[in-house]
Amino acid sequence: MRESSFGKARPVHPYAWLWEPLEDDPTFVLRPMFGSRAAYLGGKLMLAFMARNEPWRGVLVCTGHEHHASLMAEFPALSKHPVLPKWLYLPEADDAFERTAAKLVVLARRRDPRLGVVGSREKKKRRKR
Repeated sequence: MRESSFGKARPVHPYAWLWEPLEDDPTFVLRPMFGSRAAYLGGKLMLAFMARNEPWRGVLVCTGHEHHASLMAEFPALSKHPVLPKWLYLPEADDAFERTAAKLVVLARRRDPRLGVVGSREKKKRRKR
């Protein structure tokens, strides 16, 4: 009997449906981060999709402190992450999770200036130039 050349099936990330609309952007990069998947657009870390236990189950909105009030006013389900308070957090347990997460992806796709931080890899690359 011959072994399959396809290997083992990999589980699909439960939030893959959220980053799929970003995949057609030529600057889109998906990287692992904190056991999650982090979406970059234009070299900026925009959103992180976490499927672990609370408080690591939902979407991290990567943004500066100066944008917290504006984003939390627009999206009441957002709060400062209890471990990483520099970023905002949308917990999966929130009733508006799917709707709010989809709207955040639209903001990222439109390059809303409130979203995105320069990741550590990009900072290192810029310093070397």
